[in-house]
Amino acid sequence: MSSRKSSATRSVGQTLTLAARIPELRRRLVVVVAVFAVYVLGLHIPLPNVDHDAVRRLVDSGGSLLGLVDLFSGGALRACTLFAMGLTPYIDASIVAQMALFAVPAWQKMVREGGEMARKEYAKKTRILAMSIAAIQSGGAVYLLHNRGALAASLPVLIVDALILTAGTAFLMWLAEIVTVKGVGNGVSLLIFCGIVVRLPVQIAGVVNGIGVGAIKPWQTVVLIALFLVSIAGIVMLSLAQRRIPIQHVRKIGLNSFPSRFGRGTEGRGGVGSVSYLPLKLNSAGVIPILFAASIQLLPATIAMFLGAQSHVGVDMRRLATWLTPGHTAISWLVYGALVMFFTYFYTAVSFNTDQVTDDLRTHGSFIPGIRPGKSTHDYLDTVLTRVTLAGAFALAAVALLQYAVPMLTNAGLSILGGTSLLIVVGVALDTFQSIEAQLSMRHYESFIR
Repeated sequence: MSSRKSSATRSVGQTLTLAARIPELRRRLVVVVAVFAVYVLGLHIPLPNVDHDAVRRLVDSGGSLLGLVDLFSGGALRACTLFAMGLTPYIDASIVAQMALFAVPAWQKMVREGGEMARKEYAKKTRILAMSIAAIQSGGAVYLLHNRGALAASLPVLIVDALILTAGTAFLMWLAEIVTVKGVGNGVSLLIFCGIVVRLPVQIAGVVNGIGVGAIKPWQTVVLIALFLVSIAGIVMLSLAQRRIPIQHVRKIGLNSFPSRFGRGTEGRGGVGSVSYLPLKLNSAGVIPILFAASIQLLPATIAMFLGAQSHVGVDMRRLATWLTPGHTAISWLVYGALVMFFTYFYTAVSFNTDQVTDDLRTHGSFIPGIRPGKSTHDYLDTVLTRVTLAGAFALAAVALLQYAVPMLTNAGLSILGGTSLLIVVGVALDTFQSIEAQLSMRHYESFIR
């Protein structure tokens, strides 16, 4: 009997201990920790020539939208530091790039079938677009600070500060790339995760202080704790739930010849009559739809702040931002929930290509029991995916709206106790843990083969 524990019975501590014993995995974990340290250090490097008290007042007056951005940036926006822009420009660029692929099937086919060079070129263009957006947003942020009296300086100083903010975003993109290539997990997600967690002590202290001064009542404290525990359990279930579609193999295949999206069953490693499964996750889009919806929210609010309250366009943009941000009207809640659900379907359609899966099944001589190959398989997969995504979209919208419901119910403000930030923390932690488990399993099979 093997002394190794299966991934299902190992705890997080045991998994990390096993990973630390393998030199390559240990180096990858060290890279992640080192990048986190650099990121936290950058969160404390202030932007020069700025009245930081005025910036804090500006963020506080910006409502829940700026509070959400500040939360994702690890407090860098409120403190107006080197990383104040965060990775928002890269997220915006990813939205534009993925919409372009979805709108132009020829581009999507070129990226999918063009090999590694095509994917690298796509990533390069996304980064260039991200830097362009970062330059525009940084210039707009500096202009806003100057208009609000938080940055009273000459034109050369304003240009330098805008360049510093743009360089901060470029540096974060580089750090994220290092984590993705040389570390464990997705670099962008892990940096956002770090930005949220690094503020956890401050947020807990704020809640404790609110309880102490009576701003948060005892019953609100109970509700806050209950929502926190229920949210964690629900998010874990949402992240791990999946619909498994059985796949029947009618001819012998090699262990590694079938696409990695198909899980292996328990009836052998392949061969006539062997069975595997196609897992369709309930939430295959992760937190990306919420980030997309938040970016749409920010656009009219940002324009309104730049133009000022006296401008007619500024007034219209502020009204639109109110409609997009959950508040006291039922319509605003419905609009934001609909945005999250729309982007859930959009991202799922981009990331899961039903035509390609159907072709893969036909190419490898496999089929879904009871379903004819070809168009029938395509229609079946499309129907199941639509139903699974609908349930996941409703659940994800509920989590996103919880971000705004928690402050109203508990008077605790936007924090990690809200739905969106908690989804990011739990989701990224689970994904990273699964990545480490995959690395351990791969090395276990390699040693077995040897």
